[in-house]
Amino acid sequence: MTQVATHHRELIFSPAIRIFHWLRALAIVVLVVTGFYISWPFLVAPESSDVLVQGWIRFAHIVFGFVLTSVTLIRFYLFFFGKSSIERRSIKDVLSVKSWIVQIKSYIWMGHLDKAGVYGPLQFVTYVAISLVALFMCITGLVLYANVYHEGLGGLLWDVSAWFTAIMGGLAQVRIWHHILTWVFIVFVVIHVYMAVWSGIRFKHNAVDSIVSGYDYHKDH
Repeated sequence: MTQVATHHRELIFSPAIRIFHWLRALAIVVLVVTGFYISWPFLVAPESSDVLVQGWIRFAHIVFGFVLTSVTLIRFYLFFFGKSSIERRSIKDVLSVKSWIVQIKSYIWMGHLDKAGVYGPLQFVTYVAISLVALFMCITGLVLYANVYHEGLGGLLWDVSAWFTAIMGGLAQVRIWHHILTWVFIVFVVIHVYMAVWSGIRFKHNAVDSIVSGYDYHKDH
C-alpha cells in the first residue's frame, strides 16, 4: 500500500512582517527608478522650462524615501521587540560553525538545511548587512532632503545634516554614496529573488509563498 506523505504548516512570518516586507520592496523599486530619473531627467529637454514631470518624480522619490525610512526603523523594532522570536533565534545559527557548514553544504546539493530560526546563517548575515545599508541610505537621503527643504522637518534636521555632511567630506560625497548604495540594493534584489525561488525549488519549503501567506510547509517524517 502506497503511503501518502503529509505536511504540517508553521506560521513563520507575521502579518506585520509580510506587510512591511512588501512595502519595503515597493519603496526600493520606486526609489531606484525615480532616483535614476532625477539624476538624468531624459523625458524633458535640458533647455525646457517644463519642470512638472521632474517635480512629480521628485515628489514620489521623497514620499517613498520616507516610507523606506519608516519601514526600516519599524523592522529594527520588530526584530528586537516583536512577540515572535523566530527571527531572533537565527542568531544561534550565526554563532554555530556547524550551521555554517550545513548551509554551505546544502547550497552545493549536499544535505538539507536545519535552521534554529527562519534564516540560515548566511541569509541572516546578508539581511543584517542590507538592513544596515538601508539605514545608511535613509540617513544620506534625509541629509539630501534637508539641504533642499530648509523648513519643517528639513529645518529640524539641518544641524545634524550639516554635521553629517562635514563628516562625509561634503555634499557631493553624500550624493556619491547615495548613488553607490542604490547599486547595492539593485544587486541584492536580483540575488535575493533568485535565491528565494531557488531555495523553494531546492528544499521544497520556505519558498516565495511564505512571505505572501506567512506559512511554511514541512513534510512529516
